[in-house]
Amino acid sequence: MAYRKTPAELSRLEAVRERLITCATEVVAEVGWAGASVSAVADAAGIAAGSVYQHFPSKAALAVEVFRRAAGREVEVLGEVLQGAGDPVGRLTRGVDVFARRALENRGLAYALLAAPAEPAVGAERLAFRRRYRTLFAEVVREGTAAGLLPPQNAEITAAALTGAIGEVLVEPLGAADEQLPQSDGRATRALLADLTAAALRCAGAPCAERPTH
Repeated sequence: MAYRKTPAELSRLEAVRERLITCATEVVAEVGWAGASVSAVADAAGIAAGSVYQHFPSKAALAVEVFRRAAGREVEVLGEVLQGAGDPVGRLTRGVDVFARRALENRGLAYALLAAPAEPAVGAERLAFRRRYRTLFAEVVREGTAAGLLPPQNAEITAAALTGAIGEVLVEPLGAADEQLPQSDGRATRALLADLTAAALRCAGAPCAERPTH
């Protein structure tokens, strides 16, 4: 009879696997995909490097799981805002602001998710998640058009433009070294968020609120 792991063993293995994902996420946020070697992750988790392969067949498999978990959470948060209460234009405004604000608050991980050099398996996941972002934006744009709050348009094209533009705007501040960031007690961040949300509204054809003075 083949040996079957006990519930306690399965629980222990699952706990180790989850710890590996958590530690790998922290390592990626600090040093990027290239620096997140199996040895680096194992050291962070306090286990032998060989033990990592008991849970993931390769570094790529671990990287993909890290990406899916982290990017999946961002999709969930954006979806909660875009599909939540309020009129479509207000939800679009809040969605862009929340997505960008979360990225700027966790720059290392956000840069890894959006733009940092990665192996092909992670690149494929990026494309899949971009489609999920586009779907969310397209839904709220269609709602806004149907409600007469946005002009008639191809919602899919607008959603693709929004997804690409938001990522492109964020790449530079996310990838900048700490010493390159302006020290302006949050004013630069507030200005960036205001400009980004205004640009998103213009892209969708919505009237923009007057930009606050900084």
